[in-house]
Amino acid sequence: MKIALVTPYDYPYPGGVTEHISNLSRCFREWGHSVKILAPSTYDDNTLQDEVIKVSGAVFTVPLSGSKSRISLSPRIYRRVKSILAREQFDIVHLHEPLMPALPLVVLRHSHAPNIGTFHAYRESHAGYYVGKHFLAPFFAKLDGRIAVSTAAREMVSRYFPDDYRLIPNGIDFETYNQMSDQPLPNYQDGRPTILFLGRLDKRKGFEYLLYAFPLVLARFPSARLVVAGGYTDEEREPYMQYVQEHRIPNVEFVGYVPAEQKPRYYASCTVFCAPSTGFESFGIVLLEAMAVGKPIVASNIVGYRTVMQDGRQGLMVEPEDEHALARALIQLLDNPQLRARMGEEGRRTAARYSWRQVASMVMDYYREVMEKRGNRIEG
Repeated sequence: MKIALVTPYDYPYPGGVTEHISNLSRCFREWGHSVKILAPSTYDDNTLQDEVIKVSGAVFTVPLSGSKSRISLSPRIYRRVKSILAREQFDIVHLHEPLMPALPLVVLRHSHAPNIGTFHAYRESHAGYYVGKHFLAPFFAKLDGRIAVSTAAREMVSRYFPDDYRLIPNGIDFETYNQMSDQPLPNYQDGRPTILFLGRLDKRKGFEYLLYAFPLVLARFPSARLVVAGGYTDEEREPYMQYVQEHRIPNVEFVGYVPAEQKPRYYASCTVFCAPSTGFESFGIVLLEAMAVGKPIVASNIVGYRTVMQDGRQGLMVEPEDEHALARALIQLLDNPQLRARMGEEGRRTAARYSWRQVASMVMDYYREVMEKRGNRIEG
């Protein structure tokens, strides 16, 4: 089968949708399918994987729901996309965030293949969908199949575009993470309590509340350290470093971007993983990654995280934007090795249900179902 995976976001700039597409592509190609990823990209052509078709290098950063989306608004993609689709003749076109400007909309305009859209995002309301509903309706109508990665994402999009949505979750590389659970990084094997934050420093990730909570943890565990890893820029890191220096908070390490192959070792190096997001999370990939390594979690009690985690089972959930609740939960886990071990094992069992092979298999089954309904002949 010849498959197009389409993303509106700068690829392979770190992000949940990017990782989702990359892993679907890997699984499909391992199974013998031909895959092309259509994306805008600020990366040099010679650094991109062979399967990536760079549609545009003009990428703009657009604020959206406490995050920053890196998308292309270039009018030049219109003719380029039309040419790519005519040349490649895909059997199926799978668009991620299919109603985001501009690439998915242009692909939907020109695609004559069966089109499937995956909706990833969750927020309390969506101004773009509300204001642009009538404009977007013809594009939505071109979707032959619709996937939502969680009940939260499905409920949000169906408020504006009611229809049938297949629920297929995000996945993780469970096998790799689980196998590396006993391979912590050497510089963290000193027995000190270690709290890990792994993610961007967008407002919605809530890192500031973890930073406020950390001095309270230090009062109980003076040797504790906070490791801050993720795809953030120096500019995004700067205000937090200033806060650390001004308030003389010790033991905070900003390690920055972590290559994918090193992420399991960072999880393996921590005592507790913390995800203090304030909202707008449709799922909990980082929670599942930490679970796969057998680590207990302290996370905000938000809709997307409740998709994969239950308070008191894989970890502790607290109200968002509450540094005192964060500190209490972190201290409780750091103070109780037996509780950490029990929650870590429960998390490992939970994460096993979200392996990429299982998720990709569900997506492939849905492709075939949609193609059969359209009467397309299936090959491969």
